[in-house]
Amino acid sequence: MTQFFQVHPDNPQPRLLKQAAALLAKGGVAAVPTDSSYALVCHLDDKAAADALRRIRGVDDKHHLTLLCRDLSELSAYARVDNRQFRLLKAATPGPFTFILEASKEVPRRLSHPSRKTIGLRVPAHKTLQALLGLHGAPLLATTLIPRDAAEPLNDANDIRDAMAHELAAIVDAGACHLAPTTVIDLTAMASGGEAVIIRQGRGDAALLGL
Repeated sequence: MTQFFQVHPDNPQPRLLKQAAALLAKGGVAAVPTDSSYALVCHLDDKAAADALRRIRGVDDKHHLTLLCRDLSELSAYARVDNRQFRLLKAATPGPFTFILEASKEVPRRLSHPSRKTIGLRVPAHKTLQALLGLHGAPLLATTLIPRDAAEPLNDANDIRDAMAHELAAIVDAGACHLAPTTVIDLTAMASGGEAVIIRQGRGDAALLGL
């Protein structure tokens, strides 16, 4: 049975988020709000949970998943970041950006892109998600919450409950999210003197980063 946690969008109740974090620690998959759209998340180091997340989302192991991190120090533990990359990351986080970086050894091999050894990472600004990440104490593996055979993400927690009630351990309802996706920026070329490349223009304004 899915547990439904309705929290205040600006002051989410720690008591409720602790319960959601406990379900994630036990290997559950949860629906959570972000600063782009709702996402499906699970524990990073739990292969069974990652497999369940992919099954619920309807994608295979080639689908690129993202790590949600609390801050830059946590992000840099899971990616190789040089000084140029760090300056750009500092200017863009927290916010609605996803960055493609070379994965560090801390990232399980099964989660990095198989041919390029890269990983997508983001530091969200959403207050509820930041609080949940803090209580969980580690990054969360994530993918946009788009139901199987659908083209658009769900944006209402009650709709998510109706569609996925028997598949999720928890739904964290903090109200509607923006439906625009994150801006995706590939920073891997910067490590060898190249430039950042915008892969997808979304909510994040790349012009603010000089791109």
